[in-house]
Amino acid sequence: MRLLVMGPPGSGKGTQAAILSDKLNIAHISTGEMFRDAIKVGSELGELAARYINKGELVPDEITEAIVKERLGQEDCRKGYLLDGFPRTLTQGRALDSILLDLRNDIDCVIYLDVPTQDIVSRLTARRICGVCGAVYHLQEKIPREEGVCDLCGGKIVQREDDTEETVRKRLSIYNDATRPLVDFYQQKKLLCTIAGNLSIDETTERIMSGCF
Repeated sequence: MRLLVMGPPGSGKGTQAAILSDKLNIAHISTGEMFRDAIKVGSELGELAARYINKGELVPDEITEAIVKERLGQEDCRKGYLLDGFPRTLTQGRALDSILLDLRNDIDCVIYLDVPTQDIVSRLTARRICGVCGAVYHLQEKIPREEGVCDLCGGKIVQREDDTEETVRKRLSIYNDATRPLVDFYQQKKLLCTIAGNLSIDETTERIMSGCF
């Protein structure tokens, strides 16, 4: 089984990707993981990516695509994999097609977690983190025992700058501009399976397992 999971920020994409890879016993491949692995082993591509990452810059598409191809060619991907975080644009989607053609395999299903904008705004703006240990809380789903105080270390709980409503809406706008053409691209290829992502984690997983495979 070769899968791609897509969804806007706050859709639960990373959570579902981890659950599905475990249930299906296939490799979970995230963009961040690919970069970290390539850098850790000291590959030429990893060193190139590190130059950009260390300066806080985006890794160019051609380097990202080469790292994806390198990763998908590894032994653990032969029985299947789940891509999380790549592709993000139509250009990257077409590049992935080329990569898979070279590797002589293809994506079986693209899972798209569709969540209303207001639900995402509510979800992300309610997120809080401990400024000391980094523990994550949520004002609706994971409330600290004492208001404003971390359960684990007693540190002060704060809202990240990128979780304010203005910033979240800007991130969503950028995501929609970049990704909507990619959603349409996979729809036309009859690979897209759209799932409501505003349900509970277990309900979302159940709908994916029963409706996409």
